[in-house]
Amino acid sequence: MGNGKVNALPHILTPFYAAWSGWTMLILLLSAVLAEMWQPGVISQAALSLVAQSDRTYKAAPTNLLGQIMISIFRIGTIGMALCLCLYEQGNMHLTSYLAICGVVLAVLLVKMLCNAWIDFTFMLSRRFDSAYEHFGNIVTLATLVLYPALLVVRVIGSVEIGRWVILIIAALFILVWLYRSARMCISSIPSVLYLVLYILTMDCLPMAIMVYLSSQTLLYI
Repeated sequence: MGNGKVNALPHILTPFYAAWSGWTMLILLLSAVLAEMWQPGVISQAALSLVAQSDRTYKAAPTNLLGQIMISIFRIGTIGMALCLCLYEQGNMHLTSYLAICGVVLAVLLVKMLCNAWIDFTFMLSRRFDSAYEHFGNIVTLATLVLYPALLVVRVIGSVEIGRWVILIIAALFILVWLYRSARMCISSIPSVLYLVLYILTMDCLPMAIMVYLSSQTLLYI
């Protein structure tokens, strides 16, 4: 103060108010819009697949590479932002931390996809389980579409606790929807129930737990 200069207080860069967070949300929205433009029906298909009685009762969107890339960016980026807001404790959080968490999400989803392909190839699972995996992408798309506006509200509120509850409630609701959809498609006998429980625990619950753990560790070191 003696030299006429005022020392600025250290600024804590939280994911709620950081400039990179706002620009990231805008880029994710643009990715969703481009995905629907390049692959019309990719969003409506996600909603219709939840209420369809079978794969023949709704028309799947024609596959487009650019559309798939854009919707994948939207899914991964939205999940990564949810993990950032949910796991954030205190201190500075930069764009590199968010990108690292998105890398964790991408890695877990890739490993899950490869494990599903390996299990299907090795054990020759029935078409019902193969169909359940196909609908997993639609569930994730719809979950992130609901999660995105919720994240915007959480950013405005700026409360860690409220953010965690909002994100956890949405995640829990879509997990229940996923369980119901899988059960309706796959359960036909007692052995199929056991197969479904084992599949969900190892191929769905375990990857999600690993994703949350690795993301929390990422925030500690980056």
